[in-house]
Amino acid sequence: MSLSEFLLNKSYFKIKMHPIASNHFKIISKINGVKGVFILDTGASTTFIDLKLKEKFKLTSHPSIVKARGAGPDKIDTLLSKNNTLSIGKWVKTRFPIALIDLSYVNDAFESINSSAVDGIIGADILKKGFAVIDYEKRYLYLKHK
Repeated sequence: MSLSEFLLNKSYFKIKMHPIASNHFKIISKINGVKGVFILDTGASTTFIDLKLKEKFKLTSHPSIVKARGAGPDKIDTLLSKNNTLSIGKWVKTRFPIALIDLSYVNDAFESINSSAVDGIIGADILKKGFAVIDYEKRYLYLKHK
C-alpha cells in the first residue's frame, strides 16, 4: 500500500505542491472563495496574506499587538482578520484567523530569482489543524478531514 492510498483511506485530502526557484513549494488555495498562490512555509507559525491584497480576499481586519518576526532581526507590524474560510484543495476550514503583513520583501526576493510573486504564506497553524503529512518526493501535501 502506498503512502497516498494509506492517507486517503484515513480521510486525508491530497493537494499538489509546485516547486519554485527558491526551493519552496507553492500551493493554490482559496481565501473567502478567492483563489491565490501561497508558499508553504513549515517554519512560519502563522498563515499570512500580503496586506496589499486585503480587498482582493475580502478580509476585514483590526490592528494586532502581535509582531511578526522572520529570519531577520526586525519585527513586523500585523493586522488580524478573523472568521475567514480557507480552502486548500478539498480541505476547508471555516472561522479561520489570518494575519496580514507587508510581503513586499518576500516578493522582492522571489523576483530577484525570477520567481513570481505570491499572495501569502501557508504556515504551521494550517499544518497543525490539518494533521499535515508532506510527501516531498511526490510533491503532495495531505491534510486530514475532521
